[in-house]
Order: sequence, then structure tokens, then C-alpha cells
Amino acid sequence: MTKIVQIITLLALACSSLLVRAEEIPLRPQHPDRHVVAKGDTLWDISAKFLKNPWQWPQIWQLNRDRIKNPHWIYPGDVIVLDTSSGKPLLKLVRESVTLEPGVIVTPIKGDAIPAIQPNTILPFLTKPMLISPEDLKAAPRIIAAQEEREILSPGTHIYVQGLPESARAVWAIYREGEPVKDPENGDILGNEAHYLGEAKLLRAGQPATLTVTQAKEEIAVKDKLIALEDELSPAYIPHAPESKIQGQIARVSEGINETGYGRVVVLNRGEDQGVERGHVLSVMRKGASMVDPESDPKKPVTIQLPDEPVGLVMVFKTFPKLSYALVMQASQPIHAEDVVSTP
Repeated sequence: MTKIVQIITLLALACSSLLVRAEEIPLRPQHPDRHVVAKGDTLWDISAKFLKNPWQWPQIWQLNRDRIKNPHWIYPGDVIVLDTSSGKPLLKLVRESVTLEPGVIVTPIKGDAIPAIQPNTILPFLTKPMLISPEDLKAAPRIIAAQEEREILSPGTHIYVQGLPESARAVWAIYREGEPVKDPENGDILGNEAHYLGEAKLLRAGQPATLTVTQAKEEIAVKDKLIALEDELSPAYIPHAPESKIQGQIARVSEGINETGYGRVVVLNRGEDQGVERGHVLSVMRKGASMVDPESDPKKPVTIQLPDEPVGLVMVFKTFPKLSYALVMQASQPIHAEDVVSTP
């Protein structure tokens, strides 16, 4: 009985130790005591000034999930002050001589809140979907003919589209089906690239509907597909680690090459179905190589698996059921397709 009690006590102490370590928030060496928010700052930039792990930003503010999803509360001119008086680092926001305690949010009447990350890189991925599920691709409206049977559809050309909903919006993007995006783990098709060609405006509803081409970035042709333009222009989220264990791989880098780096977009083989959400920060790991132990018997060689090495961080900014877009936030080495991503 005494041994059982000892074992339970040791387990409890071990769990307690793990919890303490999990709640630790390491500060960046030579961190500032305060920071005046300037136009052009991002939440990631500011958190990286104070924290060794920028994704721990919600913890240092004691933010709940609702506030993580609606972070429009830091504005240029605000002063962020680091408070360590309690023995645990916390941030306070000073605005117009009013100090807001951690977790308390007041929205000013004027001005634009700073974003989580600079939006320029990711806006095209938010407003013009560059990935589409096989189901959506099959159901997408398609161009079946053009005015005067033209083959090259330039701006001003009338096009006839089958499958456009009766209550369709006025402006549509025109796409061509691209290469499938395959899951590096099992080869399943997660989605298809959607190659943006231009835009068209609805003139008359019907089956087929009549539209006119308003923009042509590249040559548009019969059989190309139409996809609704998305309205989301302002990404709203705070960088944070997933609450549960997530592990996957980079399915593709956005440029269609084998490696990428800081500030570039990658496609992950994990999405909403696996609990991935916008703002999730994931570690990128390079799988360790296998080698033969040089000291082992050549007749019976022993294989050694070298450990995985961290090579960067990515932050998810757009999710789909089976995959997601993520922006490379840190990269100590080039990041490759098939690198592993996981909860940091």
C-alpha cells in the first residue's frame, strides 16, 4: 500500500512539474519594458520583442478563445508595458492615461487596429481562392460558350455560363483547374490548384447566365470555371499554439517548387477536420536521416535514425476541411515540401 501511495505521489509531482513547465513564458533576452505601438507593427512583431516564443502571446495577455478570434484591440499610439511584479510576466496596455489590466479590452472610436501579420503577402490567398476541393471543383459553374464563338475571351467579351446559381452575386473570378494537391502521407488528393485568370460581371441570370469579362490576367477559354470572390479582406486572429496535439506535413509550397523560406506561403495537409484554425502556430521539423553505424558489423549493419531538427515556424491564416494555408514566420534553413509540422 505504501508503495502505491509513493507511486501516486511521484506521478502527481511529475504532472505538476509538467504543468509548471507548460505554463512558463520565457522572455526574450534584453527584452524592452515597454513598447509604443507604431503604424506598421504587427502582433507577431510585438510579441517577438517580449517573448522567446511569440505564439505564447495570448498567455501573457490571459486571453480567452473569443478574444483570440477577435483581436482588434491594439492601435498605433498605444503603449504596451511588461509587468513582472507578480513573478509571472504579464502585459498591460496603456491608452490615453488609462491602464488596462490583462484580459481587459477597450476599443477606441477611431483608427485601424494593427494586424496579426502584414496582410500584403496573404491577401491574394484570402480573396482569390487558389485551392479548391474536388467536390467544389466538380460543382463549379463553367463557361460553355462565348460571344460570336470567340476563342480568346478578352475584357468586354460576353460569356455564357452554365450552373450559376439564380441568386448569384454580381462579380465572379475565372479559374482554370491546376495540378492536384496530394497528401504526402498517403497520396490522397486533398484539393486542386485553382489558377486565377480574371474576373467577370453578371449581366443576366439564367441557365446559361450571361456575363461579361471585366479582367483578363491570362488567356480565358471555354470550359474554364467560375468561383465566387471571397469578401474577407482583413484577417483577424492572434498567433497562438494549438490546444491539442496536431501533426502533419507540408504538402506543397505555393510557388510549386521544392523549397521556400521566410515570408512565403505553404500548404499543409491538415485542416478544419483535424482541428486546425486560423492563427495556429506550428513548428516545422526536418526529418532526421538514417545512417549505418560505422562501428557496427558490416555483415549485420545497425541503422541509426538521427533526430528531427527544427527549421522554422509557420502560422495558419486560411483553413479548408482537409488542408490549410500557412505563412512562414521563421526559417533557420530552407523549408521543404514534406517537412513535418506539429504543435510547438
